[in-house]
Amino acid sequence: MGAGALTCLMFVVIALNAIAAAAGLALFAVGIWVAADGYKLYPISGVSGKDDIFAAAWIAIFTGFAFFLTCIFGIFAALKRSRGFMMVYLIIMFIIFLFECASAITAATNRDYLVGNSNFVKKQMLQYYADSSTQGKQITQTWNRVMEQVECCGADGPADWFQYNSTFKQTFNSTYIWPLSCCKRLSTFEVEDKEGCKVGKATTIFSKGCFQYIESVLSRYTWAVSWYGFSVLILVFLTLVIAMIYYMQLE
Repeated sequence: MGAGALTCLMFVVIALNAIAAAAGLALFAVGIWVAADGYKLYPISGVSGKDDIFAAAWIAIFTGFAFFLTCIFGIFAALKRSRGFMMVYLIIMFIIFLFECASAITAATNRDYLVGNSNFVKKQMLQYYADSSTQGKQITQTWNRVMEQVECCGADGPADWFQYNSTFKQTFNSTYIWPLSCCKRLSTFEVEDKEGCKVGKATTIFSKGCFQYIESVLSRYTWAVSWYGFSVLILVFLTLVIAMIYYMQLE
């Protein structure tokens, strides 16, 4: 390859690495957003050990920043026209590429198990809500917050609380049909009609289930980590191919 063509290829490698570095930083930010769990739904996945979405987010944090640093090194290696530096760059990029593949695949495959239907979320709610264990307290707080903020009740609806056996039913069945968090509230956040809600008056409770909201949030987390991760992988793969061609042309 002529000197002019090699110089053009070098600039292509530099440009691709600059774009990949920016994409890596964006992936790093996305991973932090998911791991920080702004919607505070981690207990719902964590209590059952099915928290692979958040594990994938932590991998994405590492790979995103690693892509950024390695791409900066790749720009330096390309400018130096050093086969040794380019070889180190290619090896490190390939290793990070494999880690990010694991992150994206983990997030994508875990999503269907977690929110493929409401049964998993419902079973966990019925088992842990009102339980005195640490996990039970976390689940209870999470569900109370979701039901009050989203104005929903149960996974599929209020009937979940009396159609199925549950820890809450065993503990409070003689007093409440469903948790007070299912009751409609005034602007002051006080229960609008506590006695009516206790006896099941339809106009005093939230009638919709919470699963649709939970599914939308966890799906948002999943798509952020997996599909953006896959798009970064495509860009990095292209960058690696061009960088390998450049490496083979160096003397």
